[in-house]
Amino acid sequence: MSDNARTWVSVSDMMTGLMMVFLFISLLFMQEAEKEKKAVKNIAVTYQHYQEELRRSLADEFKSDLVLWNAELLDDTTIRFKEPDVLFDEGSKTIKPRFQEILNDFFPRYIGVISSPKFKANIEEVRIEGHTSSTWEDSNNLETRYLNNALLSQQRSFSILDYCFRIPQIIPFQDWLTGVVRANGLAFANPVIVDGTEDQGRSRRVEFKVKTKAEDKIREIVNTINAGDPAQ
Repeated sequence: MSDNARTWVSVSDMMTGLMMVFLFISLLFMQEAEKEKKAVKNIAVTYQHYQEELRRSLADEFKSDLVLWNAELLDDTTIRFKEPDVLFDEGSKTIKPRFQEILNDFFPRYIGVISSPKFKANIEEVRIEGHTSSTWEDSNNLETRYLNNALLSQQRSFSILDYCFRIPQIIPFQDWLTGVVRANGLAFANPVIVDGTEDQGRSRRVEFKVKTKAEDKIREIVNTINAGDPAQ
C-alpha cells in the first residue's frame, strides 16, 4: 500500500471517528432537550390542574354573589369588579360605601380560599389592580391622559389594599399578606376592547389576580438541567 493510500485511510478513519463523536454529542443534546421538554410539560399540566381547581373553588365560594356585585370570574381565576359607578366617583380615589360593603364580604372569603392548604404554598402574588379608561377630562394629550390615569389607578388600588388590610377578619392573615399582596395601578394599559373599540365603562374596573409559582418552578427545572450541561 502506498504512503498516499495509508494517509487517505488514516484521514478517513479520523473523519469517521469525528462523525461518531458529533453524532453522540447530538444524541446527548436531544436527550437533554427531551428531558427539559418533559419536565416543563409536567409543570405546565400541574399548573393547569391547579388553576382549574382554584377557579372551581372560587366559583363555588362566590357563585351566588358575583351577579349581585356586578363582578365576574375569568378563566385565569381573576375576579373582576366591573361597575365603575359602584367603585369610585369619577377622578376620586375614595372607595364608595357600596364597594366598601362588598369588600367587607368579599375579601375575607377570597383570602380564605386562596390561603387554604391546597393553594397557599403555590401562590406567588395576590395582585389588586386598578384600571382606567384612556380618557382624562377633555384632554387629547396622551401624556396628560396617561400620567393622570396612572396616578389615579395606583391611588385607587392602594386605597383598596389599605381598606382590605384593616378588615378585622383579615388580621390572622396579615403576616402572610405582607409577603404576597401587591397594589398595582395600570392606567389604560389593558383596556377592555369590544368589536375593535375600547369600552370605556368596562375599562374602569378593579381586578383581584393570583400569580402562582409555576414560572419559578419551570425556571428551577431548566436551571437544574443546564447545570449538568458541560457547555454551560
